[in-house]
Amino acid sequence: MKFKTSGVCSRAIDFDVVDGKVVNVRFTGGCAGNTQGVAALIEGMDIDEAIRRMDGIKCGYKDTSCPDQLAKALKEYKKDNE
Repeated sequence: MKFKTSGVCSRAIDFDVVDGKVVNVRFTGGCAGNTQGVAALIEGMDIDEAIRRMDGIKCGYKDTSCPDQLAKALKEYKKDNE
């Protein structure tokens, strides 16, 4: 799935879900070290656990963050695929 982000430095997030697990997460733009770290940490994680861990994380003064945007993307994926 390709998700266009909002309110963060990254412009988009691509990912796949296989058997309920999040795989192949790729951020376009953003802080490379942070986005690569987030992608590596949730690789193979259950989609609900990934949402639980990242939902609501803020970046400084912003109301959202790259991890929060990924949680939003995963929620949208679930909604569209249930």
